[in-house]
Amino acid sequence: MRAWQYTATRGGLENNLKLNASAPVPVPKDPSTQHVIQVLSVCLNPVDYKVAELIPSAMLPKRSTPGIDFVGKVATAARESRLVKGDTVFGIAALSPLAGGALADYVVVPMEGAAKLPPGVEPIDAATLGVAGLSAYQAIVPYVKAGDKIFINGGSGGVGIFSIQIAKNLGCYVITSCSTANINLCRTLGADEVIDYKKGSVLEMLRKCGDFNHIVDNVGNDFQLYWQAHTYSGPSAKFVGVAGGPSLRHLAFATATRLWPGFLGGGRRQFVSFLAQPKLHHLQQMGTWMAEGKIKAIIDSKFPFDKALDAFRRLKTERARGKIVINVAAANS
Repeated sequence: MRAWQYTATRGGLENNLKLNASAPVPVPKDPSTQHVIQVLSVCLNPVDYKVAELIPSAMLPKRSTPGIDFVGKVATAARESRLVKGDTVFGIAALSPLAGGALADYVVVPMEGAAKLPPGVEPIDAATLGVAGLSAYQAIVPYVKAGDKIFINGGSGGVGIFSIQIAKNLGCYVITSCSTANINLCRTLGADEVIDYKKGSVLEMLRKCGDFNHIVDNVGNDFQLYWQAHTYSGPSAKFVGVAGGPSLRHLAFATATRLWPGFLGGGRRQFVSFLAQPKLHHLQQMGTWMAEGKIKAIIDSKFPFDKALDAFRRLKTERARGKIVINVAAANS
């Protein structure tokens, strides 16, 4: 099969990825609980390159294939699954930031990571629901109820576009932040109010907005939003940090949120560390919402399989409005 693979990341992942036209088709380690999926499309996420680029080449696997989010057809179904060969499915191949494996013709996927595509949903739209959709769902659904007021920092990015829509589906009053160019997009997605971070301090504007019940940070570049969360949220509010990277700065912040008590000047709201987990019923719920028109995909750009390097370059600009998709199967290119 074809697979984009790398053995080093110096100079950027996109400058090290090579197309292997004779890679072996992956074989499940546990045929009872793992599918083999023929990939139709892959949707990129920042985690597809950020972690790999921080690891010395000597510590990388011999050959790694990136890609976590996918839509595809079941080639071989897991024995314990209700799926059958030929079913179209979407989800996440693996949570490994080094070798998710989906940027290839075939990938092995655990049962929890593959949901059947609902009727009426375009496959390429479902490809966007993996990491970003699960992150938005799991950062919001367990913590809010109808009528709650939620702040979503970063409403126009890959996670933010789903965060707004999911919060509105649950009956929340949504205030989000974005740049001037993306205000209309966030309003179209359902945001009740939009803060333009280019026109002043987001923190000061939040203080004027009032008492929030829940906070989701999809950006992770202004730690004062957490340290000062008590000035714009209620005592029971939680601050969920979706964004963040494997940097010393973020590591120091995460450590401080756990060890620096509020009475000594630390955070006074519970900080929830976050890593999306593969949950089949969460994927199924988002697929149902998409079929019902309650969630829509926002696709920034599409690339054919042989232009995967250009897709990574677009991702690394950090200016994409929505998701970046790579069409893998020839019929989709």
